Amino acid sequence: MSHTSHHQATLLARVRRLKGQMEAIERSLEAGAPCADILNLAASVRGATNGLVVELLEDHLQSHVVKADDDAARAAGAMELVEVMRRHLK
Repeated sequence: MSHTSHHQATLLARVRRLKGQMEAIERSLEAGAPCADILNLAASVRGATNGLVVELLEDHLQSHVVKADDDAARAAGAMELVEVMRRHLK
């Protein structure tokens, strides 16, 4: 079982909020809303996405680095974390 299943309800709530925010951007674009309003909505999506990523990173760090069964598992978890962070921070 994945460690994300322990926080599944919280993670799904975040994803559903993101979905709602994206739909708000879509509706605003269709309605011809002012660009500043759409930019503010997009900034909210970015913030919500970052919050989701931080929560997932924290879960990964706790499960695969801090609470790893042995040094090899800890090293593998740390390397996975580094790769994800590199992709996220590009």
